[in-house]
Amino acid sequence: MSFVTAVKDKIFSVSNNNFEPLALEIFYYQSSQNPVYKDYLHFLNINPKDLQKVDQIPFLPIELFKNHKIITGNGNPEVIFESSGTTGTIPSRHYVTDAAIYDQSLLHGFKHFFGDPEQYTFLALLPSYLERKTSSLTYMMQKLMNMSHNEDNGFYLYEHDILADKMERLIKQNKKIFFIGVSFALLDFADKHHPDLSNAIIMETGGMKGRRKELIRDELHGILKSSFNTPHIMSEYGMTELLSQAYARHDGLFEAPPWMRLMIRDANDPFAWLPSGQTGGLNIIDLSNINSCSFVATQDLARQTADGRFEIMGRFDNSDLRGCSLMYE
Repeated sequence: MSFVTAVKDKIFSVSNNNFEPLALEIFYYQSSQNPVYKDYLHFLNINPKDLQKVDQIPFLPIELFKNHKIITGNGNPEVIFESSGTTGTIPSRHYVTDAAIYDQSLLHGFKHFFGDPEQYTFLALLPSYLERKTSSLTYMMQKLMNMSHNEDNGFYLYEHDILADKMERLIKQNKKIFFIGVSFALLDFADKHHPDLSNAIIMETGGMKGRRKELIRDELHGILKSSFNTPHIMSEYGMTELLSQAYARHDGLFEAPPWMRLMIRDANDPFAWLPSGQTGGLNIIDLSNINSCSFVATQDLARQTADGRFEIMGRFDNSDLRGCSLMYE
Protein backbone atom coordinates (compact mmCIF):
# COMPACT_ATOMS: atom_id res chain seq x y z
CA MET A 1 0.00 0.00 0.00
CA SER A 2 1.39 3.41 -0.97
CA PHE A 3 1.85 6.19 1.55
CA VAL A 4 -0.86 8.31 -0.10
CA THR A 5 -3.37 5.45 -0.09
CA ALA A 6 -2.62 4.83 3.58
CA VAL A 7 -3.14 8.41 4.75
CA LYS A 8 -5.62 10.10 2.39
CA ASP A 9 -8.67 8.92 4.34
CA LYS A 10 -7.06 10.32 7.50
CA ILE A 11 -6.82 13.74 5.88
CA PHE A 12 -10.57 14.31 5.66
CA SER A 13 -11.28 12.93 9.14
CA VAL A 14 -8.51 14.88 10.86
CA SER A 15 -9.21 16.91 14.00
CA ASN A 16 -7.28 19.44 16.04
CA ASN A 17 -6.06 16.61 18.23
CA ASN A 18 -4.31 14.68 15.47
CA PHE A 19 -3.60 17.41 12.91
CA GLU A 20 0.02 17.97 13.95
CA PRO A 21 1.21 14.33 13.80
CA LEU A 22 -0.49 13.86 10.42
CA ALA A 23 1.02 17.10 9.09
CA LEU A 24 4.47 15.99 10.23
CA GLU A 25 3.97 12.60 8.61
CA ILE A 26 3.11 14.28 5.31
CA PHE A 27 6.02 16.70 5.68
CA TYR A 28 8.53 13.85 6.10
CA TYR A 29 7.07 12.15 3.03
CA GLN A 30 7.13 15.28 0.86
CA SER A 31 10.60 16.30 2.01
CA SER A 32 11.99 13.11 0.47
CA GLN A 33 9.61 12.51 -2.45
CA ASN A 34 9.15 16.05 -3.81
CA PRO A 35 12.37 17.04 -5.66
CA VAL A 36 11.70 20.79 -5.60
CA TYR A 37 10.78 20.84 -1.91
CA LYS A 38 13.73 18.56 -1.10
CA ASP A 39 16.12 20.94 -2.87
CA TYR A 40 14.56 23.93 -1.11
CA LEU A 41 15.10 22.34 2.31
CA HIS A 42 18.65 21.43 1.33
CA PHE A 43 19.27 25.03 0.26
CA LEU A 44 18.12 26.11 3.74
CA ASN A 45 20.49 23.53 5.25
CA ILE A 46 17.59 21.81 7.00
CA ASN A 47 17.49 18.12 7.85
CA PRO A 48 13.79 17.16 7.94
CA LYS A 49 14.45 14.55 10.62
CA ASP A 50 15.49 17.31 13.00
CA LEU A 51 12.04 18.92 12.86
CA GLN A 52 9.54 17.72 15.45
CA LYS A 53 6.87 20.44 15.39
CA VAL A 54 4.69 21.94 12.67
CA ASP A 55 5.88 25.46 13.46
CA GLN A 56 9.43 24.37 12.56
CA ILE A 57 8.48 23.40 9.00
CA PRO A 58 9.68 25.72 6.21
CA PHE A 59 6.91 26.65 3.77
CA LEU A 60 7.56 26.53 0.04
CA PRO A 61 7.34 30.02 -1.54
CA ILE A 62 4.31 30.09 -3.81
CA GLU A 63 6.35 31.73 -6.58
CA LEU A 64 8.04 28.39 -7.26
CA PHE A 65 4.80 27.08 -8.77
CA LYS A 66 5.43 29.46 -11.70
CA ASN A 67 8.55 27.79 -13.07
CA HIS A 68 8.82 24.39 -11.37
CA LYS A 69 6.78 21.21 -11.49
CA ILE A 70 5.75 20.80 -7.86
CA ILE A 71 4.94 17.08 -7.71
CA THR A 72 5.41 14.62 -4.85
CA GLY A 73 5.90 11.04 -5.97
CA ASN A 74 5.99 9.58 -9.46
CA GLY A 75 2.43 10.24 -10.63
CA ASN A 76 1.56 11.85 -13.94
CA PRO A 77 -0.75 14.87 -13.97
CA GLU A 78 -4.44 14.10 -14.52
CA VAL A 79 -5.35 17.80 -14.39
CA ILE A 80 -3.23 20.94 -14.68
CA PHE A 81 -4.63 24.08 -13.09
CA GLU A 82 -3.25 27.43 -14.16
CA SER A 83 -3.63 30.79 -12.45
CA SER A 84 -5.19 33.71 -14.25
CA GLY A 85 -2.57 36.29 -13.32
CA THR A 86 -2.42 39.50 -15.33
CA THR A 87 -1.07 40.35 -18.75
CA GLY A 88 2.69 39.91 -18.89
CA THR A 89 2.98 37.74 -15.78
CA ILE A 90 3.97 34.08 -15.62
CA PRO A 91 1.04 31.92 -14.46
CA SER A 92 1.34 29.39 -11.64
CA ARG A 93 0.64 25.78 -12.52
CA HIS A 94 -0.58 23.05 -10.22
CA TYR A 95 0.03 19.55 -11.56
CA VAL A 96 -2.68 17.41 -9.95
CA THR A 97 -1.77 13.74 -10.16
CA ASP A 98 -4.92 12.47 -8.42
CA ALA A 99 -8.01 14.51 -9.23
CA ALA A 100 -10.11 12.28 -6.96
CA ILE A 101 -8.39 13.84 -3.93
CA TYR A 102 -9.40 17.30 -5.15
CA ASP A 103 -12.97 16.06 -5.54
CA GLN A 104 -12.91 14.66 -2.00
CA SER A 105 -11.57 17.91 -0.60
CA LEU A 106 -14.19 19.93 -2.45
CA LEU A 107 -17.13 17.77 -1.38
CA HIS A 108 -16.06 17.39 2.27
CA GLY A 109 -15.28 21.09 2.51
CA PHE A 110 -18.54 22.18 0.91
CA LYS A 111 -20.59 19.89 3.14
CA HIS A 112 -18.70 21.17 6.19
CA PHE A 113 -19.81 24.75 5.52
CA PHE A 114 -23.00 24.55 3.42
CA GLY A 115 -24.43 21.04 3.58
CA ASP A 116 -25.15 18.68 0.69
CA PRO A 117 -24.70 20.20 -2.81
CA GLU A 118 -27.84 18.36 -3.93
CA GLN A 119 -30.05 20.93 -2.21
CA TYR A 120 -28.77 23.83 -4.37
CA THR A 121 -29.16 25.17 -7.88
CA PHE A 122 -25.72 26.53 -8.81
CA LEU A 123 -25.56 29.63 -11.00
CA ALA A 124 -21.97 30.62 -11.85
CA LEU A 125 -21.24 34.01 -13.41
CA LEU A 126 -17.61 33.52 -14.34
CA PRO A 127 -16.48 35.38 -17.45
CA SER A 128 -12.69 35.29 -17.89
CA TYR A 129 -12.64 32.00 -15.97
CA LEU A 130 -14.91 30.15 -18.39
CA GLU A 131 -12.75 31.46 -21.19
CA ARG A 132 -9.78 29.49 -19.78
CA LYS A 133 -9.77 25.71 -19.83
CA THR A 134 -7.29 25.48 -16.95
CA SER A 135 -9.24 27.36 -14.27
CA SER A 136 -9.53 25.52 -10.96
CA LEU A 137 -12.60 27.65 -10.11
CA THR A 138 -14.42 26.48 -13.24
CA TYR A 139 -13.45 22.89 -12.44
CA MET A 140 -14.73 23.33 -8.88
CA MET A 141 -18.10 24.68 -9.99
CA GLN A 142 -18.54 21.98 -12.62
CA LYS A 143 -17.95 19.34 -9.95
CA LEU A 144 -20.49 20.95 -7.60
CA MET A 145 -23.04 21.07 -10.41
CA ASN A 146 -22.41 17.39 -11.14
CA MET A 147 -22.92 16.58 -7.46
CA SER A 148 -26.10 18.67 -7.41
CA HIS A 149 -27.79 16.75 -10.27
CA ASN A 150 -29.94 19.81 -10.96
CA GLU A 151 -30.92 20.55 -14.55
CA ASP A 152 -31.16 24.27 -13.80
CA ASN A 153 -27.46 24.54 -12.88
CA GLY A 154 -25.53 26.69 -15.30
CA PHE A 155 -22.49 28.76 -16.21
CA TYR A 156 -22.88 32.29 -17.57
CA LEU A 157 -20.55 34.65 -19.37
CA TYR A 158 -22.47 37.82 -20.24
CA GLU A 159 -26.03 36.50 -20.71
CA HIS A 160 -27.38 38.65 -17.89
CA ASP A 161 -31.00 38.81 -19.08
CA ILE A 162 -31.19 35.01 -19.40
CA LEU A 163 -29.62 34.60 -15.95
CA ALA A 164 -32.06 37.09 -14.40
CA ASP A 165 -35.05 35.30 -15.95
CA LYS A 166 -33.87 31.97 -14.58
CA MET A 167 -33.41 33.48 -11.12
CA GLU A 168 -36.96 34.85 -11.12
CA ARG A 169 -38.33 31.42 -12.06
CA LEU A 170 -36.28 29.65 -9.38
CA ILE A 171 -37.36 32.20 -6.76
CA LYS A 172 -41.03 31.59 -7.59
CA GLN A 173 -40.41 27.85 -7.26
CA ASN A 174 -38.76 28.38 -3.83
CA LYS A 175 -35.56 26.72 -5.03
CA LYS A 176 -32.32 27.19 -3.09
CA ILE A 177 -30.00 29.30 -5.23
CA PHE A 178 -26.21 29.30 -4.86
CA PHE A 179 -25.05 32.27 -6.93
CA ILE A 180 -21.29 32.62 -7.33
CA GLY A 181 -19.41 35.10 -9.44
CA VAL A 182 -16.22 37.01 -10.07
CA SER A 183 -16.48 40.50 -8.61
CA PHE A 184 -16.59 42.59 -11.80
CA ALA A 185 -19.25 40.31 -13.29
CA LEU A 186 -21.45 40.52 -10.19
CA LEU A 187 -21.23 44.31 -10.34
CA ASP A 188 -22.05 44.34 -14.06
CA PHE A 189 -25.08 42.14 -13.38
CA ALA A 190 -26.15 44.31 -10.43
CA ASP A 191 -26.06 47.42 -12.61
CA LYS A 192 -29.13 46.25 -14.52
CA HIS A 193 -30.78 43.50 -12.51
CA HIS A 194 -32.05 43.49 -8.94
CA PRO A 195 -33.55 40.07 -8.15
CA ASP A 196 -34.69 39.42 -4.59
CA LEU A 197 -31.98 36.99 -3.47
CA SER A 198 -32.70 37.34 0.23
CA ASN A 199 -33.01 33.55 0.56
CA ALA A 200 -30.06 32.70 -1.69
CA ILE A 201 -26.37 32.21 -1.04
CA ILE A 202 -24.38 34.84 -2.92
CA MET A 203 -20.63 34.37 -3.09
CA GLU A 204 -17.95 36.53 -4.65
CA THR A 205 -14.56 35.15 -5.57
CA GLY A 206 -12.68 38.44 -5.98
CA GLY A 207 -11.20 39.62 -9.23
CA MET A 208 -11.78 42.88 -11.10
CA LYS A 209 -9.41 41.85 -13.93
CA GLY A 210 -8.92 45.49 -14.86
CA ARG A 211 -12.57 45.63 -15.98
CA ARG A 212 -13.72 47.96 -13.21
CA LYS A 213 -12.31 50.16 -10.48
CA GLU A 214 -10.84 48.20 -7.60
CA LEU A 215 -13.05 48.30 -4.50
CA ILE A 216 -12.38 47.30 -0.94
CA ARG A 217 -14.52 44.40 0.23
CA ASP A 218 -16.98 46.45 2.28
CA GLU A 219 -17.77 48.68 -0.71
CA LEU A 220 -18.27 45.72 -3.03
CA HIS A 221 -20.47 43.88 -0.55
CA GLY A 222 -22.49 47.00 0.19
CA ILE A 223 -23.38 47.43 -3.49
CA LEU A 224 -24.29 43.76 -3.89
CA LYS A 225 -26.35 43.64 -0.70
CA SER A 226 -28.39 46.62 -1.83
CA SER A 227 -28.88 45.31 -5.37
CA PHE A 228 -29.90 41.79 -4.32
CA ASN A 229 -31.82 42.58 -1.11
CA THR A 230 -29.68 40.35 1.07
CA PRO A 231 -28.04 40.86 4.46
CA HIS A 232 -24.91 38.83 3.62
CA ILE A 233 -22.45 38.39 0.80
CA MET A 234 -20.10 35.47 1.22
CA SER A 235 -16.54 35.15 -0.06
CA GLU A 236 -14.44 32.24 -1.26
CA TYR A 237 -10.69 32.01 -0.71
CA GLY A 238 -8.93 29.55 -2.95
CA MET A 239 -5.96 29.47 -5.26
CA THR A 240 -4.49 27.44 -8.07
CA GLU A 241 -1.75 26.03 -5.86
CA LEU A 242 -4.14 24.55 -3.26
CA LEU A 243 -6.81 21.85 -3.40
CA SER A 244 -8.93 23.24 -0.56
CA GLN A 245 -11.01 26.38 -0.09
CA ALA A 246 -11.81 28.64 2.84
CA TYR A 247 -15.04 30.61 3.09
CA ALA A 248 -16.17 33.83 4.76
CA ARG A 249 -19.87 33.40 5.43
CA HIS A 250 -20.86 36.51 7.33
CA ASP A 251 -18.34 39.02 8.66
CA GLY A 252 -15.44 38.85 6.21
CA LEU A 253 -13.54 36.34 8.35
CA PHE A 254 -12.54 33.20 6.50
CA GLU A 255 -12.89 29.74 7.99
CA ALA A 256 -10.82 26.80 6.81
CA PRO A 257 -11.85 23.12 6.81
CA PRO A 258 -10.22 20.89 9.47
CA TRP A 259 -7.45 19.63 7.13
CA MET A 260 -6.35 23.19 6.32
CA ARG A 261 -4.47 25.37 8.79
CA LEU A 262 -3.31 28.99 8.53
CA MET A 263 -0.21 30.52 10.09
CA ILE A 264 0.91 34.15 9.96
CA ARG A 265 4.59 34.81 9.32
CA ASP A 266 6.54 37.97 10.09
CA ALA A 267 6.75 40.06 6.92
CA ASN A 268 10.44 40.68 7.61
CA ASP A 269 11.38 37.17 8.75
CA PRO A 270 9.75 34.22 6.91
CA PHE A 271 10.67 31.81 9.70
CA ALA A 272 9.13 33.79 12.58
CA TRP A 273 5.45 33.52 13.54
CA LEU A 274 3.11 36.27 14.62
CA PRO A 275 0.38 35.98 17.28
CA SER A 276 -3.30 36.47 16.52
CA GLY A 277 -4.31 40.04 15.81
CA GLN A 278 -1.10 40.99 13.96
CA THR A 279 -0.81 41.31 10.19
CA GLY A 280 1.79 39.33 8.27
CA GLY A 281 2.31 36.91 5.41
CA LEU A 282 -0.19 34.06 5.11
CA ASN A 283 1.22 30.53 5.21
CA ILE A 284 -1.16 27.67 4.50
CA ILE A 285 -1.05 23.99 5.37
CA ASP A 286 -3.35 22.09 3.04
CA LEU A 287 -3.07 18.40 3.83
CA SER A 288 -5.03 17.51 0.70
CA ASN A 289 -2.05 18.81 -1.32
CA ILE A 290 -0.37 15.53 -0.52
CA ASN A 291 0.74 14.96 -4.14
CA SER A 292 2.24 18.43 -4.58
CA CYS A 293 3.23 20.45 -1.49
CA SER A 294 1.09 20.85 1.62
CA PHE A 295 3.11 23.75 3.02
CA VAL A 296 2.78 26.93 0.96
CA ALA A 297 3.90 30.48 1.78
CA THR A 298 1.52 32.80 -0.09
CA GLN A 299 1.98 36.46 -1.03
CA ASP A 300 -1.22 37.45 0.76
CA LEU A 301 -1.19 39.60 3.87
CA ALA A 302 -3.56 38.37 6.56
CA ARG A 303 -4.51 38.69 10.18
CA GLN A 304 -5.69 35.75 12.26
CA THR A 305 -8.27 35.92 15.03
CA ALA A 306 -8.05 34.13 18.35
CA ASP A 307 -10.56 31.50 17.18
CA GLY A 308 -8.45 30.56 14.14
CA ARG A 309 -10.38 32.46 11.45
CA PHE A 310 -8.49 34.90 9.25
CA GLU A 311 -8.96 38.14 7.34
CA ILE A 312 -7.21 38.97 4.08
CA MET A 313 -5.64 42.42 4.34
CA GLY A 314 -4.07 42.72 0.88
CA ARG A 315 -0.93 41.52 -0.87
CA PHE A 316 2.79 42.14 -0.56
CA ASP A 317 4.12 44.97 -2.72
CA ASN A 318 5.23 43.88 -6.21
CA SER A 319 3.44 40.52 -5.98
CA ASP A 320 1.23 39.57 -8.89
CA LEU A 321 -2.46 40.36 -8.70
CA ARG A 322 -4.30 37.05 -8.78
CA GLY A 323 -7.85 35.91 -9.42
CA CYS A 324 -8.68 36.97 -5.87
CA SER A 325 -7.60 40.54 -6.52
CA LEU A 326 -6.48 43.18 -4.09
CA MET A 327 -9.82 44.37 -2.80
CA TYR A 328 -9.19 44.28 0.92
CA GLU A 329 -7.93 46.83 3.39
